[in-house]
Amino acid sequence: MIAGLLLAIGCALAGSLAFLLKQRGAVASPTVRADHPLRSAIDLFRSKWWTVGWLVALGAWLLHVGALSLAPLSTVQAVISGGLVFVAILAERFFGFDLGRRQWTALLLTGVGLAILGLTTVPATDDHASAAALIAVEGAVIALSGLLIYASIRSGALRAREGVFLAIAAGALFGTSDIAIKHLAHPVLNNVMGLVNPWTLSALIAMVVAFYASARSLQLGPAITVITFTSLTGSIVTLLGGIVVFHDPIGNTPPQIVARITAFGLVILGAALLPERLRAGASASEDHPPIAGPAIAVPQQATS
Repeated sequence: MIAGLLLAIGCALAGSLAFLLKQRGAVASPTVRADHPLRSAIDLFRSKWWTVGWLVALGAWLLHVGALSLAPLSTVQAVISGGLVFVAILAERFFGFDLGRRQWTALLLTGVGLAILGLTTVPATDDHASAAALIAVEGAVIALSGLLIYASIRSGALRAREGVFLAIAAGALFGTSDIAIKHLAHPVLNNVMGLVNPWTLSALIAMVVAFYASARSLQLGPAITVITFTSLTGSIVTLLGGIVVFHDPIGNTPPQIVARITAFGLVILGAALLPERLRAGASASEDHPPIAGPAIAVPQQATS
């Protein structure tokens, strides 16, 4: 259990750094387009910032897989959601952002919540997933994420917040891939052929769609806001999956249950407070030229 928590903390730190590096690369790259996915991916990886960020994210993902194989899903995701603390610190120290008193209060709330979670961790009593719950959660989240992506692109009313909605959809899809990975973790450790599984395909599809949605959300910004919503949505989906699908216990005694529910609330509250009034020393538009062109799934119209 302790090893799993340590891996989750390492994943949180690496994932936070990866988000900030990828954001710097994304805003310097051409517009991500769903009708040209290969070209969009090549354009992103031409940026050294995006490439380094993606490699760091790959390392974070490997740490995540290790954590999921050693600790309950809900606990791992709660720790990783605290990675928003690392986002804030790294953003201020190395990426030119300034945090106010409200943000440091959020850091304290998140730290206290994570400490309570660590002190009240209880072992899972059932390692088997509920197949019905797994199908229901995965299917519902994937469908809602697809609808949100489509609506944010096609609806004029949502266009102003397109980056945020794409970030929410990307986070939800990352969360569904985490649920599928958790389901595969133990069988694959015993037999690599366990990867030949519908849930492997489910995880891959979710990660690919999330890759493009997240990249476009980072281009649209605001940077820290979309990073926060991506992480927060992923955390909520995976916490739900851990409890509903994998029967992760909330606690064994009433005080333990109250403490863990309070801790989850503190982590989410701290994460929600971080984006407010976060100011960059230099805005993305000042550091990079504005990115023109259609949004992620809007084809370019030919002109005569």
